[in-house]
Parts: sequence; C-alpha cells; structure tokens
Amino acid sequence: MRLRLAAAALLLLPASHAALAQPEDLLPAGPIAGATYTVRAGDTFSVIAGRMGVTVDALAAANRMTPPYILREGQVLKRPDPAARPPRAKPPAPAPARREPEAPPARREAGAPRLVWPTSGAVTSRFGAMVKGLPNNGIDLAAFAGMTVHAAAAGKVVFAGTEPERFGQLILIAHEGGWVTAYAYLGQVRVKEGQTVTARQIIARIGKSGEARRPGLHFELRKGTAPRNPALYLPIRL
Repeated sequence: MRLRLAAAALLLLPASHAALAQPEDLLPAGPIAGATYTVRAGDTFSVIAGRMGVTVDALAAANRMTPPYILREGQVLKRPDPAARPPRAKPPAPAPARREPEAPPARREAGAPRLVWPTSGAVTSRFGAMVKGLPNNGIDLAAFAGMTVHAAAAGKVVFAGTEPERFGQLILIAHEGGWVTAYAYLGQVRVKEGQTVTARQIIARIGKSGEARRPGLHFELRKGTAPRNPALYLPIRL
C-alpha cells in the first residue's frame, strides 16, 4: 500500500507534469452511506468527508487524525457518530457564483521556513507558468541523473515512495508551522517515512520518473494545502 496525498492537507496538487491533481479531478461519484469507508486510489480526505455529509473536522476527530490528513490506500475510515452531527437544516439558498481562488501572497510570509536550494540545476519552469493549460504550483529544475537532492529545510518525512499517476518517486517533508516541501520526479529516494531530516541533508538522487521526460526535479512549497511561490523563500542565486 502506498500513502496518498490528502487534499485537505497537502501537497502536490494539480497541473499536468508540474503539479499534483486537483481535488475535482479525483472526485468519486455518489454519497457514502456505510458506517465505514475503505480508502481507494485517488481519494482525498476532504472529498470523503463531503461524500459522507460531514465536516473535515468531524471526520478527523472520529478517526483520531491530525493535519496533514495523509491517507493510505486500503485505510478504513469510520463515519462520525450521527449523534455528534447537527440536525439537517432546510435546503440553503442558491450559492453565489464561485470565486476565483485568491492569489498567493507576493512577499515572504512570517514564520515560513528558511529554505535552501534542493539541487543546483537551473529553473526551467517558474511558479504560475502555464503547463498544458494549468498553472505550475511549484518550480522545475534542470539536473543530471544521479545528482543529489537536498532537504530544503529541517523537518519530518511524511511521504517517501511512488505517486504512480504523475509524480513518480516523491518525497514530502513537513516543517514547523504547517509548511510542507515536495520533491518529485526523483530517480532514487534515500529517506523513509517518519524520518527526521536536517536542512541540506541528502534525501534523494535525480532521475526520471512519473511524467518527467528527462532528468530533473519538481519542487513545491505549501502552507497547509495552498501553494506558495518557492522563489520568495529561496536565497538569491548569483
């Protein structure tokens, strides 16, 4: 079984080869009526909660889970106790038109981790650049196969394995304050889930996996589930 990324928590979401899938792309059909639900490939925590008709907080409390709500394929989730759910209200009025998501801050946020460059390759695709019709949620770096990949900041490895749909060999590292960094298209993973790493520690080797057509690294920074422009947090290269 492989860990799956939870949309309510993390990490690499949407754009073609330059970001993970959007929750809309993974939305399963139909409500969940049973007392339990077995996690399938592509499920996200927030979508499962919606299909059960409960809040993310209620589902998390019932299953003793905390952010970033990372799921495993085959994991069994319990439905929250019906007695703990508020009674159904009358159907709400039609919702207003959907708003476009707010743009990420254009400057560094307080409390963010101080990052180092994960590898020395040049930037080939910048944050927000359109890739196959979708914005890049991180940056892409050119590199040669076998080059080392370093942890951009100290933290704990919450995923280290294969994301088969897009990102191939993938590592997610959680940092203080709800920040997460992601490293995708790797050739060789050198750390394990649950491992604590230091800044600049070698965590992988460059390769070509997932949708990557040539060796390189896809790197993302997120606050919770929201992508941030890594260039605002990385040191300036001379």
